[in-house]
Amino acid sequence: MTTDKTCVGAIAGAFGVAGEVRLKSFCTTPEDIVSYGPLTTEDGKTTYTVKLTRASVAGGVGVRMSGIATKEQADALRGVSLYVGRDKLPSLGDDEFYHADLIGLEARDTGGAVLGPVQAVHNHGAGDLLEILVSGRKSALLVPFTRVNVPTVDILAGCVIVDVPEGLD
Repeated sequence: MTTDKTCVGAIAGAFGVAGEVRLKSFCTTPEDIVSYGPLTTEDGKTTYTVKLTRASVAGGVGVRMSGIATKEQADALRGVSLYVGRDKLPSLGDDEFYHADLIGLEARDTGGAVLGPVQAVHNHGAGDLLEILVSGRKSALLVPFTRVNVPTVDILAGCVIVDVPEGLD
């Protein structure tokens, strides 16, 4: 489900009292977020130039953003997601995917039965998990995003094949 822009980070709040911002980067190398050029809000109405000030702060990287000069301004942006044009992102290798491309794909079991849509991709430190909304279940199905559990990802066909581990079904 490719789009023309991809979320690359979110503002986590102020860092210090002079308008520096704590930015949670969704990039493989967190500092890379500043190399993509200006970042925009989801609606595209606000654009920020971003300059790295600290490579590592609690919960992300420290940056200066254009138009943000005070702690109050930085805190007011807490939770704002920042986007970049898809054309600014690096090309991916075989069997590599942007999370945004996986969200919305139809998940099917190995027999072809529809499980439901991929709602989100999570990573809590031990690897990516696909969150799949399965009709009739009280909670979403969380499946490790490994070649064993998700042997096929077909972006063009809009689906993933999931071999649901025993005990999760």
